Amino acid sequence: MEGKKPIVMSGIRPTGYLHLGNYFGAIRNYVRMQDEFECFFMVADLHSLTTHPDTKELKANVHRVLAENIACGLNPDKAAFYCQSHIYETSELYLYLNMLAYKGELEKTVTFKDKVRQQPDNVNAGLLTYPVLQAADIILHRASLVPVGKDQEQHLEMARNFVNRFNHRYGDVFPEPQAFNYNVQLVKVPSLDGSGKMSKSENQMATLYLADSDDMIRKKVMKAKTDNGPTETNSSKPDYIENMFLLMGLVSEQEVIDKFESDYNNCNIRYGDMKKQLAEDMVKFIAPIREKVEGILGNESYLRQIMETGAEKARQSAKATMEVVRQSMGLNYF
Repeated sequence: MEGKKPIVMSGIRPTGYLHLGNYFGAIRNYVRMQDEFECFFMVADLHSLTTHPDTKELKANVHRVLAENIACGLNPDKAAFYCQSHIYETSELYLYLNMLAYKGELEKTVTFKDKVRQQPDNVNAGLLTYPVLQAADIILHRASLVPVGKDQEQHLEMARNFVNRFNHRYGDVFPEPQAFNYNVQLVKVPSLDGSGKMSKSENQMATLYLADSDDMIRKKVMKAKTDNGPTETNSSKPDYIENMFLLMGLVSEQEVIDKFESDYNNCNIRYGDMKKQLAEDMVKFIAPIREKVEGILGNESYLRQIMETGAEKARQSAKATMEVVRQSMGLNYF
């Protein structure tokens, strides 16, 4: 008999527009995973309340995240694609896990310390217990695989701690969740100004968003940092030039990349031409996604249907887990 597919769970925060880094760093993997695993992909709207308590734009942001991920190839018929707040069992499990989480360990998390520095006037309990809610999201579906980047590994380690404490106290209910990305390094898409990676919140002119117009894409790429070019054949590339080749590697044809590599190595590269080529290849890559997103956002009944179908799939899984949880904790009195 064929075994059950391993369960994958991942959350996506509905803050800001998705950009090229999100696509190549995460979404492309989700699209591959949905064919090979049982996948639960969640829009983390409750998580966003820890830093964005004003909910005026939340509905529009949730719709955009749904639309952008679907336009990138996420298939709601294959994966459970749902909103965190639609699954009430999450809050119940979060409450139980909070009894197994300690103030000292929560205060030590790197993200909590960062957020305290960033928003000293809003250090709320949700911010402190963020890793507990994250653990509840994952183990609610008894997921064993979680696609996360380096910055989330501490939270995953904490989720394993909560799982082990729960299992030790109440019996073997949850598998230990492990980080998973096909054993490949996650792609870090560099920003156009040569400093770090593309980000939702840093320099917006150095980040290519999936919602950018063709002209905006061209404008941003043409502003990318370059220099006067190499003076010796086969010399090594400075970081910001290496970045431009890395971006080209994501969207351009191999022969185009080879041509500019050869030009660089022979000291006759024209960065203006390279940027024009990169800009057009970026337009060719982003424009169809942007147009699909606009089509989906214009169809609110389709978005509602996606959320209802996703919530139904996620609720079935959550309900089954919580029955086992209550049973193992002895919370079934009748």
